[in-house]
Amino acid sequence: MDGTDGPEDPPPPPFRSQRRRRRRGRRAAAVLVVLAAGGAVAVAGLGLGGDADAGGGDSGGLPPNTAKVTRQTLRDLHTADGTLGFGDTAEIVSRVAGTVTAVPETGERITRGEELYAVDDLPVTLMYGSLPAYRPLKEDTEGPDVRQLERNLRDLGYTGFTVDEKFTGATTSAVKAWQEDLGLEETGVVDLGRVVFAPSAIRVEAVETAKGGTVQMGAKVLSYTGTAKAVTVELDPEYLRLAKKGTAVTVTLPDDTRAAGRIDQVSTVVQPASGQQEATTKVEVIVALTGAKAQKAAARFGSASVDADFVAGTRPNVLTVPVAALLAFSGGGFGVEVVSGATSTYLPVTTGLFAEGRVEISGEGVAEGAVVGMPK
Repeated sequence: MDGTDGPEDPPPPPFRSQRRRRRRGRRAAAVLVVLAAGGAVAVAGLGLGGDADAGGGDSGGLPPNTAKVTRQTLRDLHTADGTLGFGDTAEIVSRVAGTVTAVPETGERITRGEELYAVDDLPVTLMYGSLPAYRPLKEDTEGPDVRQLERNLRDLGYTGFTVDEKFTGATTSAVKAWQEDLGLEETGVVDLGRVVFAPSAIRVEAVETAKGGTVQMGAKVLSYTGTAKAVTVELDPEYLRLAKKGTAVTVTLPDDTRAAGRIDQVSTVVQPASGQQEATTKVEVIVALTGAKAQKAAARFGSASVDADFVAGTRPNVLTVPVAALLAFSGGGFGVEVVSGATSTYLPVTTGLFAEGRVEISGEGVAEGAVVGMPK
């Protein structure tokens, strides 16, 4: 500087994601514009002839470029790399021992009432529910697992019983009818290991036991996911505040289609230290793609790299200017150069959210549609 009291470089925006998108040059270009804004403002200041302060004085000449003050909703986005797939993987272990006589294909989808696999030529059937099977179910048994079984029997079309927590004679009759349809011995008892409960329909991720092999109690038979497309994102712990279940997330697919999503699961993943590699902690976020449109758009891809946009902050209906229009006064504070006809005036402003290459401003004399100075 030449010693005049001209504008100085403003500090960098208070929030700016340091994570880069791996594939799209357009975001990298946007980040460069924001990071270069400080230098651009310094050039503009040098061209103003000095003597700028926060007192609203007139400038010595008009700026080389201008922009308008606009009113808008300003959103600060954090973009993270994600992987398109089917979300979390779970395991199914056998609760019976014997010879595996049937297994599904990898990628096969299995719904309520269908066979998962077979041991000793007897099917292990999928039903829906969150409570794992942990005991045989028979007449006079009571508990939430009975209600879960009866709900499935009802949804499979069996009737004559009440869906409650009591396994009655009527439930026994329904179970016998179900066993008959499966070709099982009609005992009226659901033996442990003959039913597996999962939250919904499943997609087979991998089969761990070959047909013709033997399986022991507790041995892993297969792993599975849900059937709906989802995105897995690993966030650094500093972004934990963004990972709230139910929060909307926008996913950009490989063909640049934008799909709506919502945070479905959040968990902390700790990778232990190994050799010279230090232990790391990540926040794993599962983003469910919501709606038929998003699922259809994602169905064109298998496993793929995508971008997930998390909203870090939103300011509705605020006045904004390009970041490059913001000036830092030598006496402290920020301002803009408001142009009116052949003259311009420095006005002090209060800054708010920095996002999308713009900054929220407020202050006396600053109005929507006003013209402010910009560097070349």
